[in-house]
Amino acid sequence: MTGVWALLAFVGVIVFWNAVVKRNIGEAMAIGFVAVCGFALVGGVAGGSAWHSIGEAVLDAMQEEVTFAGLAFVFMSYLLTRTPVLDRLIDLLNSGLGRLRGGSVYTATVAGGAFGAIAHVGAAVTAAVGSVTVPWMKRSGVKPELAATVVAGGAGMGVSFPFSATMFILVGGLAAQGVMQPDEIVAPLALAGLWCLGYRIVLVWYLVRRNGIEPMSRADLLPLRQSLRTGWTSLLLFLPILVPLLLTRGPVAEALGTYSGVGEQLKKPVVLSDGTALAAQPYAMPDVISLVTWIPVLMIALVLVLGRRHLPRTAAGWRTTIAGAAPSFGVIGITIVAAFSASNVLADLGLAGQLKQVLTGLDAPAWLMAVAIGVIVVATAVPLTASATMAAIGPVAVVALVGAGIPAPVAAAAVLIFASTEGASPPSGAPIYVASGIARVDPVKTFLPLLRYYCLPILGLGVLIAVGVLPV
Repeated sequence: MTGVWALLAFVGVIVFWNAVVKRNIGEAMAIGFVAVCGFALVGGVAGGSAWHSIGEAVLDAMQEEVTFAGLAFVFMSYLLTRTPVLDRLIDLLNSGLGRLRGGSVYTATVAGGAFGAIAHVGAAVTAAVGSVTVPWMKRSGVKPELAATVVAGGAGMGVSFPFSATMFILVGGLAAQGVMQPDEIVAPLALAGLWCLGYRIVLVWYLVRRNGIEPMSRADLLPLRQSLRTGWTSLLLFLPILVPLLLTRGPVAEALGTYSGVGEQLKKPVVLSDGTALAAQPYAMPDVISLVTWIPVLMIALVLVLGRRHLPRTAAGWRTTIAGAAPSFGVIGITIVAAFSASNVLADLGLAGQLKQVLTGLDAPAWLMAVAIGVIVVATAVPLTASATMAAIGPVAVVALVGAGIPAPVAAAAVLIFASTEGASPPSGAPIYVASGIARVDPVKTFLPLLRYYCLPILGLGVLIAVGVLPV
């Protein structure tokens, strides 16, 4: 059971270094990987040298397409914060929803979903959306603590939609263990994210009526024609997601694959981590057009075009801009590489087979397993970020759900929904303090509302997704 003990040490080191020592998750992940390497050096790995296994694990992690994609999305998010593109998108949403009773709250929620689907960083979602919508909500008569609660509660949508760094960390570990391929998570997670957004909209409807919130002041509204004239180009931000999806799935992808002859060639047989060999399958369009590679590339290109007037025009300006993004690159990059590397070494330690032995001793129905895994993930996400939670226990949580008979993509989507509660999990969620600072309210006043309206209900949604009540 060396792999299981190595996993426990990996999780323990991450939690201790990040939550107790208060160091960043990049450091925690690196030290956790060193701990896993210690088990490999002492206990050995199956079929080879421990040092060779460690070297190959790091090399494979650095060559993963999801490593590139994760860093590319970090850079794209950073560029977006330096342009008014998303502000114009929020103006558009406000023009359409602000005339409704509680329209400012609906705007905050829908904008959180839109921003989360693009930028994915919880604190960034809260800051970008909250800086505009919190003052509007307060001017509309919304209590400051409720305004902060709504904005912080929307931060998790950065995780509950593709293609966040958290998603890359999870699917990288699963791919390394042969559980599933990265592209398999896209559709289930997108649908799961829509379920979560739908719940938030229903919640807003309830909160608006409970708190007697009225429509926004006319002075705070731009006419729809004006917001469309000045900000219609912000709607193009969804094209870099739609175009690769259309080219890899559906009738367009099928026609393109037939024309190009992609399906006439066979891939090499796949050997899973437990030694199981799968029969060779024909290539498909997702095999030749990678979503996780092309979406961030196209998104960056579009942001460069849409925000060109607000971005540097000299080499010195770009050096300063890239230098500003460097700290985020460092933390996310180390986190992803360390997570993938640790997953590779854990696979060489026989973790998959050992977990299979442990799981066969459990005789719990799928719904009970989903509840137990959900509680564990949510509890872990209290002291840690969603990314750290997925790096520490994400792949194991998915494997446990798969062992209970839940399909791997559905299980992965449910686990990410569980982890998306990080922003609404007091007392350590960073979005809580960002939203409270903008609203100028004591953060403690948001703790119980966040638990009642967001954390526990989202946990319930994840369970319903896992057991198939909410289809994805």
